[in-house]
Amino acid sequence: MDLEKLKALRNNADKFEKLPISDREICDRYEAVYTAAVNDVLREKGYLYQALPSDILPLKDDMKVAGIAFTIKGSKNLIIKDEMEERAKMLDSIYPDSVCVWDTSGDDESAQWGQVMTAAAKVRGCRGAVVDGGVRDTDKVLIQNFPVFCKYRSSNGMMGRFRMIGYQIPVMIGKVMIRPGDIIFGDIDGVIVIPREICIEVLEKAEYIK
Repeated sequence: MDLEKLKALRNNADKFEKLPISDREICDRYEAVYTAAVNDVLREKGYLYQALPSDILPLKDDMKVAGIAFTIKGSKNLIIKDEMEERAKMLDSIYPDSVCVWDTSGDDESAQWGQVMTAAAKVRGCRGAVVDGGVRDTDKVLIQNFPVFCKYRSSNGMMGRFRMIGYQIPVMIGKVMIRPGDIIFGDIDGVIVIPREICIEVLEKAEYIK
């Protein structure tokens, strides 16, 4: 086992490779296809487990998003302590054409996304959010015309229930590992993850299917 190679892969996950076409073009072109076609291409290449759990769905059926994974990790935590400074640093790190991806460690109570997160992410050029957890302020999120995929809706805020652990690190949702820089693509059929190193080849084949 090459432990050093594994460490490098995990510890440098936010230093993703530059591709021959721009991230924006890649995202725009993915949004012009559909997840089933992309999933079929991934299967042909031997990637059978790239779909996130089927209960992660768009707030509205017509929502569609493709973007570069900006990963966030958190878990249940009863400590009542303000983490706004840490959250502000995380928000300042969001880059254009990203999709925020929340790994909640299986939380089933709190809302990790809402009105304020939506507004802050939009200002930074984020294209959407995928939350393995909850959303609140749903009506105020919807009027911002920002694609959000989630498991449930709840009025519960995070404080005293849930805390952020880190961001821009490899995360796992369902059976899928998501690294910063991977492509996140969601539509009415759910969300899939395309590894960055094969995203152009997968895209071109999906465009042919279309």
